[in-house]
Amino acid sequence: MKLSLKRLFGRSMTGGLDLAETPPSPRSAARKTALVSLAFVLAIIGALAGGYYFAMRPVTLRIAVGPANSDDVKVVQTLTQAFTQSKGQVRLRPIQTDGATASANALAEGRVDLAIVRGDLDVPKNAQAVATLRKNVVVLWSVQGKGKKKGAKITKIAQLAGHRVGVVGRTQANVNLLKVILQQYGVDPAKVEIVQFPANEVAEAIKAQKADIYLAAGPVNSKITADAIAASTKDFGAPTFLAIDSADAIAQNHPVYEASEIPAGTYGGSPARPEDEVKTISFSHHIVARKGVSETTIAAFTRQLFAVRQQLVTEFPLAAKIETPDTDKDAVIPVHPGAAAFVDGEEKTFLDKYSDYIWWGLMALSAMGSIGAWFAGYLKKDERNSNNHQRERLLDMISAARKCETIDELDQMQTEADDILRDTLRCYDHGAIEEGALTAFNIALDQFHAAVADRKALLMSLPQNLQRAGAQFRAAGNA
Repeated sequence: MKLSLKRLFGRSMTGGLDLAETPPSPRSAARKTALVSLAFVLAIIGALAGGYYFAMRPVTLRIAVGPANSDDVKVVQTLTQAFTQSKGQVRLRPIQTDGATASANALAEGRVDLAIVRGDLDVPKNAQAVATLRKNVVVLWSVQGKGKKKGAKITKIAQLAGHRVGVVGRTQANVNLLKVILQQYGVDPAKVEIVQFPANEVAEAIKAQKADIYLAAGPVNSKITADAIAASTKDFGAPTFLAIDSADAIAQNHPVYEASEIPAGTYGGSPARPEDEVKTISFSHHIVARKGVSETTIAAFTRQLFAVRQQLVTEFPLAAKIETPDTDKDAVIPVHPGAAAFVDGEEKTFLDKYSDYIWWGLMALSAMGSIGAWFAGYLKKDERNSNNHQRERLLDMISAARKCETIDELDQMQTEADDILRDTLRCYDHGAIEEGALTAFNIALDQFHAAVADRKALLMSLPQNLQRAGAQFRAAGNA
């Protein structure tokens, strides 16, 4: 039964409460509960929205790359611009270093999140593969000097003892690579004079005959290697390419290397340079991530990397060389779980990643709501008990009203009933009692009003002398 609060305020046998003079009706407990529930739902929605924004906001990864003006730096700069323009989840911030070794050290020390490293160098223990940036081949060629420096034609690596080998680039990694090749052929590196010079001085070094044999390591279509071979041809005629016939054995002994070939005519010319396919070894430049970087972040980075790769090919052909990492368990560099998830098609969606957290969060919020409701009810226990006593008092007053001998006593009881009504409405407004309890109180109040009205009608129908006599009789009995 729906209870009308106006009706409760309006019923008064003595006129002690005037509806026109009373304050507005208090909000019902049901309305308050609805507002609290709405606020609770909005809080959950806000928390979920905040969590989604936090999870999907752009993440900036620091990537170490070097040396300056190298192809690797240009690739990373191009990727950085492409990531920014695509407004993806991951952005890049290049950190320039002196080379692959310095980049690896930066990753090992935790100063960057990603790094471009050479596969034939010591890879940090905390590094995990994300992508293969490019594959590099080793090119060895000899030139026949002029004048006093003209020597016997060198056609095999086993003939290098006692000769000078010019290594293109200042990195020690290329020198170490040459030593691996020499040792495979039984040539003592100590008997070979190794001369290094930067890539921008190759042409001058070749013209000055600073070496008899030259070594360059880079992509098959490397401009540095092509320019060096072109300079050799211009000054000394067609170069002789030295095949690494033991490439398979080197790859077997050193897993960071692979057997490879330089296709005929790779470096142009007529006749073609080289005239026939040349066997050699190759190694990779990798994009590696620090082990502690989030799986979700690396998966997003890998997805963006291969999404923009095709867009960059026309502008930057080296981007076409980017490949997925080796996901085998015995890979030289273990793959990052995020990159593996992308490659294997097992990348998790937002709900896959956070459904458990959302579920347990909702369960926790529900439990907290139940505990809060119980605690709120517990705090109002005294107020509820007091109201129960007042309702029992109202029931007792029904019997007492039927026995009253004077109208004054009935008026006093009515005043008390009005106070009980006021306290009951206050309890209902505070949520201490529910609508069912208020309905029961209304029934009791109706019965009290009826008893008072009946008794007043009876007393007013009696002569005044009988009323006084009854009052005197009761007074004497009490004495």
